[in-house]
Amino acid sequence: MKFFERATAGVMVVLVLGPAIAATAELGYSRGVTPGVVVRYTGLFGQPAGSRLKSWQDFIQSANPRARTAGAAGGAPPVLEHVNEFVNRIPAIPDIQHWKVVDYWATSAESFASNGGDCEDFVIAKYFALKELGVPIERLRIVYVRMRNSSEAHMVLAYYAKPDAIPLILDNLFSRIVPATERTDLTPVFSFNDDDLMFAEGSAVKGKGSSSQIRQWKELLAKMQAELTY
Repeated sequence: MKFFERATAGVMVVLVLGPAIAATAELGYSRGVTPGVVVRYTGLFGQPAGSRLKSWQDFIQSANPRARTAGAAGGAPPVLEHVNEFVNRIPAIPDIQHWKVVDYWATSAESFASNGGDCEDFVIAKYFALKELGVPIERLRIVYVRMRNSSEAHMVLAYYAKPDAIPLILDNLFSRIVPATERTDLTPVFSFNDDDLMFAEGSAVKGKGSSSQIRQWKELLAKMQAELTY
């Protein structure tokens, strides 16, 4: 697999060494929103949180998981368009303002319940929504990028129709899903999914590892696991 062609502020990623950890089939899914989750997040974020969580569940249940083939003229599969549009409705709020910390990776339930998030929260919500709708994880990669003419780090979601295909980029900063060749403002640093971690050097893969090396990813999965017990 190739990366698409072409210390920071914003997203802060800490790599650690540790045993491999993978997201189970249930983590981050809308069906994991139990009555306990609703009670907990309503208490934290106010009464509208329950309605927002239900809207998310209703969206996933009404989405057509069969709409995974390429759109017209090789465009984005309809399921990507639907998920991208729905998740991008969440207000974009910096972590320091929303969570009172410099960097916080929110679960999908936290993002919808709190009605806010920044770039990695949008990507996380899209990634797990697409997984829940049946998109194979080997087609999805969370990509940490640098943006041209900006000191801010950023995250986007890449969708690969085939392993060697030019990926489509889902970004909370843009409403349109476009091929990576149209996003020359982005320089990939590394990407990951449930299965692995890849480091970039230009458009090539420089090295590989486990996504469990990313501390925030491990912490995110732990929070999702806890949500299943509420």
